[in-house]
Amino acid sequence: MSLSLFKNMNLALVFFLELGVLVALGYWGFHNGQGIIGKIALGIGAPVLAIVVWGIWGAPKSQWHLQGPWYLLLQIVFFGSAALALYAASQRLLGIVFAILVVLACGLAYMWRDK
Repeated sequence: MSLSLFKNMNLALVFFLELGVLVALGYWGFHNGQGIIGKIALGIGAPVLAIVVWGIWGAPKSQWHLQGPWYLLLQIVFFGSAALALYAASQRLLGIVFAILVVLACGLAYMWRDK
């Protein structure tokens, strides 16, 4: 199996982890919101905020795409928020597994970025 196949598989994993952030934040919001309005506001608002932040500074073709340590910091906050949200919503094991997958996938993407 070639390295390019593994790179593409890792890119797909990172994409699904990005989608997982939205699901995790939505789950957290609907799980922890106070009252029906609070649940809807957090369950929809948190993922929308994540989409806006990632779209402005994290998307590869964004006009203001961050580079270097700033991009790493954004990834930590973006993916870390999902792991913490799952942990806070009583999905501790899922939050830990999500965090491990993010570290592995982003670490591999960083290692392979120049190859």
